[in-house]
Amino acid sequence: MKAFVAGATGQTGRRIVKELVKRGIPVRALVRNLETARQILPPEAELVTGDVLNATSLADAIGDSTVLLCATGAAPGFDPTAPYKVDFEGTKNLVDVAKAKGIEHFVLVTSLCVSNFFHPLNLFWLILVWKKQAEEYLQKSGLTYTIVRPGGLINEDNSNAIVMESADKLSDGRIPRTKVAQVCVEALFEADSRNKVVEIVANPEASEKSFGELFAGVA
Repeated sequence: MKAFVAGATGQTGRRIVKELVKRGIPVRALVRNLETARQILPPEAELVTGDVLNATSLADAIGDSTVLLCATGAAPGFDPTAPYKVDFEGTKNLVDVAKAKGIEHFVLVTSLCVSNFFHPLNLFWLILVWKKQAEEYLQKSGLTYTIVRPGGLINEDNSNAIVMESADKLSDGRIPRTKVAQVCVEALFEADSRNKVVEIVANPEASEKSFGELFAGVA
């Protein structure tokens, strides 16, 4: 197994890279700025420059990777086209290239509540709408996938147990990015993660379950 990570220097993406390195999985990390990436990512990661919006650059960037994890996301700002370009077009480009390259498993990080059109986050240029469109494009691609929808993301880890549900079952809750990264990486190893949408939060009152139990519990 060799992993390709898009969005590798983002807050969630960098934790996915670290988790892969910790598991001893070779990583190619897609970055736009090598100097910045070297300060953020572990030295074991192989850095490749490129942009998800430049489809022609992705085939070379993915190289001989066998699995792909996408943690890209439009940054809040004043560009009304950013969510469409990054969250939909960028993911679409990755899906197309992944299919052409024979990627064995595509893990996509989106968000809780993507099916709720009236969610306040859609005031940010319909960001949840475009994330949902990206999910549907991946689901129709024929690739083996796992779509991970985390709740509100926090940078500090905690000891709360992960709660995992199927699509559109959870509407609130928070989760450390480190736990999101763990779910994404474990999805590569769990047979019950294949072709599923999983929603995840962390709850101090929930009972601890193995990743195998969590994925198996989702229809």
